[in-house]
Amino acid sequence: MMRGTPGTNRPVWDAEKSDPDMVKKLKEGLKEIIDPELGLNIVQLGLIRNLKIEDGAAIVSMILTTPFCPYGPAMIEATRKKAEESLGIPVGIDLGLESWDFSMMEEGLGGDWGIY
Repeated sequence: MMRGTPGTNRPVWDAEKSDPDMVKKLKEGLKEIIDPELGLNIVQLGLIRNLKIEDGAAIVSMILTTPFCPYGPAMIEATRKKAEESLGIPVGIDLGLESWDFSMMEEGLGGDWGIY
């Protein structure tokens, strides 16, 4: 698939196989975290790259849309808090260095921006 086409670079979370109910809870909770510049939630944008659950705690791997996102620190903390609330266990955030692009968004969203 072409790089940049929404839906072609969606992550598969480790917990989808081991804890599908927890994944569902987390996705629902994180839909409340909106990127203030883009107006879409962090799940739609594909910013959550992985979820691992081990030993009664979770690690959420996420990225930002830009390396120097002015809202980054606030979004990271909001994500951690909402993940803990949704999962009911301690959560750490692993901030990745992967560059975000449109292919990470949910399929069908690029048309809203007039780019596809």
